[in-house]
Amino acid sequence: MENVELIVKPFPALSPQELYEILRLRVDVFVVEQHCPYPELDGKDLDALHLFLWDEAGVHAYLRLLPPGVSFDSASLGRVVTRDRGRGLGRRILDTGVEKARRLGYSSLTIEAQSYARGFYEQVGFRQTGPEFLEDGIPHIPMRLDLPSPPGAGYSV
Repeated sequence: MENVELIVKPFPALSPQELYEILRLRVDVFVVEQHCPYPELDGKDLDALHLFLWDEAGVHAYLRLLPPGVSFDSASLGRVVTRDRGRGLGRRILDTGVEKARRLGYSSLTIEAQSYARGFYEQVGFRQTGPEFLEDGIPHIPMRLDLPSPPGAGYSV
């Protein structure tokens, strides 16, 4: 698992194989494993930056980074998923997504996390911003992470 490659691509740059493997992982976990039929293809992938950990066996962890205005007023992360739980790949892809958002100059990230994963997101600084709600029959919570500017950014005299 140490030989997985981090890949970051906008939608038009994804190969057919990469797209297939991404969608397969998302459907395997969010639809099949969680017994949750929902509209996985929501049109937002076209605007997303896709981050995934890949090797010859396929995609092991994935998330999409959406610019402000696609899902929320702020930038957002979504479809955070890993096939190989307990190996640190979920945390690796989450850390990478947060850092990519910071480097793109986004001031904050918003997510709607499945409630059971609250602690996972809190480990990187996300904080709950509202009450729990049901989405597609699964409890979720809104969360936000404020992103400080990268070193050297901002106004200087």
